[in-house]
Amino acid sequence: MSKFNKKKGSELPAVNTASLPDIVFMLLFFFMTVTVMKDSTIKVENTLPNASETKKLEKKDRVIYIYVGKPTPEYQKVFGTEPKIQLNDKFASVSEVGDYILQERAKKAQELQNVLTTALKVDKNANMGLISDIKQELRKVNALKINYTTYEGDAFNNLNN
Repeated sequence: MSKFNKKKGSELPAVNTASLPDIVFMLLFFFMTVTVMKDSTIKVENTLPNASETKKLEKKDRVIYIYVGKPTPEYQKVFGTEPKIQLNDKFASVSEVGDYILQERAKKAQELQNVLTTALKVDKNANMGLISDIKQELRKVNALKINYTTYEGDAFNNLNN
């Protein structure tokens, strides 16, 4: 029978660092492609209502967001406590909604312009009159595909709060 001999006095070979820059750049490109930057800062209180029949939006690049709610405490000194409309990073009036939709539509690719959805992220305590006015402005610019953003849950819980 043969015996296995241990090599005594041998050291571990040095680590090959030739492929290290390749690995670093692969990680860099990975994080660059998967990182999503925040579009805007929400300046209104946005407690979304519950709904029982919900559907998740498949493609977020085809959505234009309109936020409605009472300004956050840091903006209440300037804008008051009445519900306001936020378009991107600024407060707007109802008459500015149509122009905003047209500007956002123009930024999108031609093939996406006809399939855009307007998502209304409305605070559950906002009054419906303001929402109706926004919907009228959306009709004027032919933005007829509207989505109300909600949490999934029992719709009757909205009555308790």
